[in-house]
Amino acid sequence: MTTATATATVSPLTSPLTRTPAKPFYFNTSAHLLRITRQKASTLSEFLDALRECPEGSIFQHSFRTLQEHHFIREGFSNDFAHWAVSACNEPSLAEELASVDVREFTSVAQLRERFVQIVEDFLKRSPAAATRAAKETFYFCASDTVVIPTSFVAHSLREFAEGMRGVTVHCIHHHFIEARLRLKLMSNDFSQWLYEDMGLTEAARQLNRIDIYTMTLEDVRNQIIKIVERALI
Repeated sequence: MTTATATATVSPLTSPLTRTPAKPFYFNTSAHLLRITRQKASTLSEFLDALRECPEGSIFQHSFRTLQEHHFIREGFSNDFAHWAVSACNEPSLAEELASVDVREFTSVAQLRERFVQIVEDFLKRSPAAATRAAKETFYFCASDTVVIPTSFVAHSLREFAEGMRGVTVHCIHHHFIEARLRLKLMSNDFSQWLYEDMGLTEAARQLNRIDIYTMTLEDVRNQIIKIVERALI
């Protein structure tokens, strides 16, 4: 969780059922306009250079936003970099290292970028011949421009928040739980921020922020959030 000061004007003894949030939670979804950046790579050497130079939005695109596209997949590599390393470069060991990066350990996209760069640098030191070997297909670094779209769901209480979680689409969950991390510098997500800052539910917010986005689909994430919120209602 972030260390921001809670703004909910509630007593610790107040039941979550009767707490009034500092502000309602408005459930939004989003559409993404995908664009190709000027960085591309046909070899691992070019890939390393592009990793260093590409905008932060590209790092986020290929490590976070792919979770929305493949939210139904429970197994396999977790980011586009790892997929390209194994499918286009035939380097499964590099792919496994890239896929092993747990984004929850990072508090900025810059730090996340440096971890990917370090992995590729170390791999090429061990396997210098792989640096200039042509990939089967070019990797194009992409980024997205986001258009926020309101939904009809608004929560004025914790119970309404739980009801909203049941009714929204997985795209809404992705927007608030994953997409928001770029805006919040990977520190948290919109759901946890609201529970913490506006409802004063620190522990529920922390539990929600620890949900593993890699071993769960977005439907699993939804169910975990609902369980955490329902426990807070007891």
